[in-house]
Order: sequence, then C-alpha cells, then structure tokens
Amino acid sequence: MSTPSVTFRTTLSSFGNNTGIEVPPELMEQLGSGKRPAVVVNVNGHEYRNTVGVMAGRYLVSVSAAVRKATGLSGGDPIDVTLTLAEEPRPVAMPDDFKAALDREPGAASFFAGLSNSLQRYHVGLVEGAKTQETRDRRIAKAVGLFLAGEKR
Repeated sequence: MSTPSVTFRTTLSSFGNNTGIEVPPELMEQLGSGKRPAVVVNVNGHEYRNTVGVMAGRYLVSVSAAVRKATGLSGGDPIDVTLTLAEEPRPVAMPDDFKAALDREPGAASFFAGLSNSLQRYHVGLVEGAKTQETRDRRIAKAVGLFLAGEKR
C-alpha cells in the first residue's frame, strides 16, 4: 500500500508576518491521519517536513522564511503543493562524540533509541549548544548517566 498523499494548486497565504498553505478539509480527509499529521511538503519542487496545524478552524502548513528564501515565494504567489504523510520518524543527526559515548554504553543507547524524536533532538541540542569542550563532555556524560538510570531528563 502506498503512503497517502494529496496534490493541489493554491495561493500562498499571508497572515501578518507569517505565511502558510491552507489545506482544504476534503484533502485532510483523504490523508486520513487526524487533524495534525506530520507531512512531507513539496512546494513547487522544494521539499521539507512539517506538521499540519489548525488555526481558526482552518488546516494550515507553515512556510518558514528559510523555505520562502529557498523557493523565492512570498504571500499571494500561486503554488503547487503535494502533502505526503510522514510515516518514518525524523532522523536525528547525532554528533560523533555523543554517538561514541552511547555506543560504549549499550543500555544508554537503547534507552536513547526509545525516546521520542523531540526528546532525542532536545538532548542532541544540549550537546551541540555547548560553548566549550568541557561543557560538551559534561553534558554527554550527564545524558548517558540519565539514560542508564532510565530517566528522560
């Protein structure tokens, strides 16, 4: 069975400083995955991941400044859109030193693998946000210790 997908032509909507794609309710029904599904968005050939949101009873997919810059789009522009359900979890890019520390502790690695994508990104973000190597090493050691103890944070 193929992954549910819908394709439509619309206009990029503008709401103050925000831009988004309004998804017709009948297309949301065709996707068949609730009101806030994770989707892969293809806008005029540019692909990114996002989640459908609901605002004032309308289904919307945000279009960030980075996506607008990459595509050259702005509010009011006509667009071709394909939304495909994102059935695969988003991979988390692991820093080499964090991965190596988890590899040395299989129990911690297993616990980390069972965390939600957002918690995995949280811990990776803490490591990547360190300004010094000492802080980075300390954060990695703390995370490994938490995972070995079965704690998420």
